[in-house]
Amino acid sequence: VHLYRPFSAKHFVDAIPASVKKVAVLDRTKEPGSLGEPLYLDVVAALAEEGRHMDVVVGGRYGLGSKEFTPSMILAIYKNLDGAKKNHFTVGINDDVTGTSLPVDEMIDVAPVGTTRCKFYGLGSDGTVGANKNSIKIIGDHTDLYAQGYFEYDSKKSGGLTISHLRFGKNPIKSSYLIDQAEFIACHNPSYVTRYDILADAKDGGTFLLNCSWTDEELNNELPAFMKRQIANKHLKFYTIDGLHIAMAAGSAKSTNMVMQAAFFKLANIIPYEQAEEYMKQAVVKSYGKKGQKVVEANWAAIDGAIAGLHEVKVPADWANATTGAALPEATDSEYFESFVRPIVEQKGNTLPVSVFNPSGIVPTGTTQYEKRGIAVNIPAWDATKCIQCNQCAFVCPHAAIRPVLVAEGTEVPANFATKAAIGVKGAKFRMQVSPLDCTGCGSCANVCPAKEKALTMVPAEAQTAIEEPNYKFSQTVEQVESGLNPATVKGSQFCQPLFEFSGACAGCGETPYVKLVTQLFGDEMMIANATGCSSIYGGSAPTCPYTVNKEGHGPAWANSLFEDNAEFGFGYNLALKQRRAKLKETVEALLAIWQEKGKNPEGVAACQEWLDGFNNTKASKAAAAKLLANLETHGKCECCKDLADEIIKNKDVLVKKSIWIFGGD
Repeated sequence: VHLYRPFSAKHFVDAIPASVKKVAVLDRTKEPGSLGEPLYLDVVAALAEEGRHMDVVVGGRYGLGSKEFTPSMILAIYKNLDGAKKNHFTVGINDDVTGTSLPVDEMIDVAPVGTTRCKFYGLGSDGTVGANKNSIKIIGDHTDLYAQGYFEYDSKKSGGLTISHLRFGKNPIKSSYLIDQAEFIACHNPSYVTRYDILADAKDGGTFLLNCSWTDEELNNELPAFMKRQIANKHLKFYTIDGLHIAMAAGSAKSTNMVMQAAFFKLANIIPYEQAEEYMKQAVVKSYGKKGQKVVEANWAAIDGAIAGLHEVKVPADWANATTGAALPEATDSEYFESFVRPIVEQKGNTLPVSVFNPSGIVPTGTTQYEKRGIAVNIPAWDATKCIQCNQCAFVCPHAAIRPVLVAEGTEVPANFATKAAIGVKGAKFRMQVSPLDCTGCGSCANVCPAKEKALTMVPAEAQTAIEEPNYKFSQTVEQVESGLNPATVKGSQFCQPLFEFSGACAGCGETPYVKLVTQLFGDEMMIANATGCSSIYGGSAPTCPYTVNKEGHGPAWANSLFEDNAEFGFGYNLALKQRRAKLKETVEALLAIWQEKGKNPEGVAACQEWLDGFNNTKASKAAAAKLLANLETHGKCECCKDLADEIIKNKDVLVKKSIWIFGGD
């Protein structure tokens, strides 16, 4: 239906062949409370008014929330017409709450013969998407082939996952869905092999290109067992290339995307490679010409070096039954992360059933700590002999991935956990500790280090991770010494726990160090009204949340408003809290008056008065609130004060003065 309003019943019914006896109407909308979705109701009415009888007319929903709609789902709809004839169905989701979803139990391939489908797994901002757009232009402009490209992103900023879907063929390409069967798959980041099921959509006999520095012998240990089985059992032609090494030799580490693009044209064989090389170099001039001849020549050199660095792996026969290989990400102790977040992080979110979603829209905080993305190429290595303990590195870190540690002298530590005597904190040992799998490799920490000889140097992550990951875990569990330093100083502030960590912000982000610092100073009582923009994407996009809690379970409460109305949104926070706390103050005053009148509970009287005196002070109200609540547990049960005590306990979330913050989008 191309013209919906006005809806012509006559023209619609006349367009239906006489042989049609069953009709399925699909709506890409949901209208709660109606008998059916809009198009379905119009079709039913049109058939009735025009006197056209059908054996079956059913309606269903598809594609909501950008869900996929594939040929296999269309087949499921036809099967429903011939079988169960379920009405008001959904397709493309697993609705185990209402039970209305249709099972998609058969995968079909409707691509015309000669179509080449390619998937590229890249890292946001690594140039993969840009190179693939150039590939589409090259093939589309210089051949008779049709071309299509679609680019899939996760919820992170740069540094997140990108998946490029490219199709090429002799016939017009009308596929409006992601590739689920690919002749060519490339992985541009080696850390992905244990994090994603990259080869799930690889066709039998297809080609797999992996960007890595591993030798054939190392591949046996670096690839997970499930990937080795896929390569062998799908009879894939497997190639590796050390794109970073080739790009650096060419004079530009950022030219890895050109290396991978050249390897793609060589392996995919869509057009003769000699032609592709010429077109790629022309595209380099167009894309990078304004950055100078040196940049252009570095990209040309990367293209020239690519083919020589391409290596075909002879797949061992025993990979078909592999049971050993690289370890998969460790399971966490968070049931929420394992059952809900992990499938989404692994790009399997579309398989989640409706029942696992919280209809309230509330999600736990502190879940980025479990992601361990491992996206950094280089991470900082700390030299204790050169460190002046200024904490500036931790201060500027955008992701709270490097932190100072204070342990008591005599504490037993791992062999590689180097420390030195803490300056300004008696009886303590100091260490600067990086979380290698949370670091994004921006180098801000090393750049800002003011020591005469840098105490931090950026080194390859591959070598350091095995050493530093156990050290980081130890730093998070060992009992730390309180510094006693002024938190209103650069050094002192960094000994406070950051309650904003490991966000999806870009590597080197200039905004997040400030967000992190605010949470270190005020985080356990913060309420944040966040406008839409960068700060809402790295601050609260699904499925993880970087705002976290301290050991008492307290941390920032965060909510996102619509675009730039955060001033009104935050002011609304303030009005609501002001009203609730004013009412609570009246209740405490009433309770205090009763106890004073009856000469009862002097500890309770003191706690009430202390809370009233510190009403507008976060620190004072927090200390008094703890005393008051403890007193109410034992003295709030008698008939004269029970109702007032219950009311205070009911509203204990506002006993402590809150720190309200309004964050702009960008």
